[in-house]
Amino acid sequence: MDTHASLPLIAPRITPALDPAFRPAVLAVRAFDALVAATPDPVTVRLALEQADGSTFRFDTRVLPAAHARAAANATHLERFVKFLLWSRGGWRLFVDGPPALVAELAAHYRDTATGRFDASLVCEQMFDHPLEIVHTHDLPAERSETRPLGRHLEGCRIGFDLGGSDRKVAAVIDGRVVFSEETVWDPYHQPDPQYHVDGIMDSLAKAAAHLPRVDAIGGSAAGVYVNNRVKAGSLFRGVPKDLFDARVKDLFLEVRRAWGDVPFEVVNDGEVTALAGSMSLGANAILGIALGTSTAAGYVTADGNITSWLDELAFVPIDYHPGAATDEWSGDYGVGSQYFSQQCVGRLMPVAGIDSPSGMGLPDRLKLVQSLMAAGDPRAKRVYQTIGTYLGYGVAHFAGFYDLQHVLVLGRVTSGPGGDDIVRGAREVLEAEFPDLARQIAFHVPNEHEKRHGQAIAAASLPALAARGGNPAKHRDG
Repeated sequence: MDTHASLPLIAPRITPALDPAFRPAVLAVRAFDALVAATPDPVTVRLALEQADGSTFRFDTRVLPAAHARAAANATHLERFVKFLLWSRGGWRLFVDGPPALVAELAAHYRDTATGRFDASLVCEQMFDHPLEIVHTHDLPAERSETRPLGRHLEGCRIGFDLGGSDRKVAAVIDGRVVFSEETVWDPYHQPDPQYHVDGIMDSLAKAAAHLPRVDAIGGSAAGVYVNNRVKAGSLFRGVPKDLFDARVKDLFLEVRRAWGDVPFEVVNDGEVTALAGSMSLGANAILGIALGTSTAAGYVTADGNITSWLDELAFVPIDYHPGAATDEWSGDYGVGSQYFSQQCVGRLMPVAGIDSPSGMGLPDRLKLVQSLMAAGDPRAKRVYQTIGTYLGYGVAHFAGFYDLQHVLVLGRVTSGPGGDDIVRGAREVLEAEFPDLARQIAFHVPNEHEKRHGQAIAAASLPALAARGGNPAKHRDG
């Protein structure tokens, strides 16, 4: 058995075809929990994570007593556990009831390490408007959270858009019927001028509007966090300097709405729309949608069909506990979702599979190359998809410890073509082999090809409720 800072790392029963060093987070957590359970006098650590509006989420975990020979594992276990909470739930104030030395180590991680500071800055400061505060206390606040309905409005003439890292999608919808959809390649990540983003969005909206007699409402999804249509944080704008972000990007979608006559307008996180698209197409709830695109987008619909205030940013949650795991190029952390469920993963696995690509080839074109090889029956490409499928199976098993799951919808550009079937097949095999209880509980779903590529934009169109109709149809205003 491998270890990382005394934390047990368990080799999976099903080894990823191209990654024998993979050590799934779910197996490490289960092994640590078993070690703690077998130890006299285990220590309970209670946690409460508070959001800016007072919503609070409660969690417990147990660790080894300080005198245990492997007590050094406690710090790694707690840091990875809290990281999952920060990125899946979100918040800025963390209450911790646990051993003082362990709480001090956790605080030092967020104060003194680059990865800890990244998480604290992006989640707490940018998304929740407060610096991270860790409060060591025995008096934890009670759980408090609400859910709300999202979208599902299909009446009228609507535009839906989805902004990804390598393409933007748009759909024109009349009373729930798609009359036009288009996908346009773009490169928003490293653009310093937000006018690039505005021009691209306006171009897509204009093309969709040309297929409608009027525009009653516009709904959109994009990577990031949005509150009342204002951008709090978003990877699409990571290349924009902070002064320009504050001056232009924060109100970018308000600017777009004004240009379209202030029609009902709603933009939300792409993960939420992923889950909404799944719920609408399946007629089911308790669903986690995972989109394998340029990065990883995810969203969750509760058992009662509502959404939560959770972040669901699974691109940054730990998937692989091996300390030598793939490193995320933005956060600098190891073993997180973006490197396992995305085009980035495909690009990372290609050379391991023996697939060469020209120097400088972008991720979308690398994916197209692998997809063409897969369509031709190339076994190297098949191993890429099989590896991602294995990752997904162990990832979903880990997610099930934090979400009430009955359905998992898998979509995104990476799942297009026959490789998508191999991804889902591999995930199912993992659950059946390692987690039979979860295999009976969780059903995987894959949309058809049109839904894979455009379902998110169509679901986005359903986001705004229509205002009372009257006056002239909405028209686009130039300038």
